Amino acid sequence: EQPSQWRVYFARGITYERRGDWAAAEADFRKALALSPEQPSVLNYLGYSLVERRENFDEALDMIKRAVGARPYDGYIRDSLGWVYYRLARYEDAVAEMERAVELLPLEPVLNDHLGDTFWAVGRLREARFQWRRALSFITDDTDLDELNPDRIRRKLEVGLDVVLDEEGGEPIQK
Repeated sequence: EQPSQWRVYFARGITYERRGDWAAAEADFRKALALSPEQPSVLNYLGYSLVERRENFDEALDMIKRAVGARPYDGYIRDSLGWVYYRLARYEDAVAEMERAVELLPLEPVLNDHLGDTFWAVGRLREARFQWRRALSFITDDTDLDELNPDRIRRKLEVGLDVVLDEEGGEPIQK
């Protein structure tokens, strides 16, 4: 196998992941990394997926930091780093990375939503609501609604993130 074949495993891994077969997806992502260990797209995708699944946070953080090192001006990768910090309750670090991500991709609704969540976590409630409104305003027909739930954002605006997390049975923000 050639190092350039990482793309095949990466693409197939995304397909598996979107079809709900995480075991096959993770195996392909790890094969892609074995072929190209510093490939930022794979590092970011696998790292973010692990964070979303609440698995292997230390490994995810390492992967995403390596991806940021390779592509420091990629807003999506900066968002991933902010999101792993958020999940680790490192909220000030999360805010810094999310602000940078939104600076790089100001019209991206998912990033604005994430920035709103991190602002909420550090008690910057007015700024959180502002970002959630921005996120809603940037939703278009092309927005991937698997990644972004407008009704959830509206609910956060109505009652706040703490209540939404409680309603969902999610982990509360660590104060």
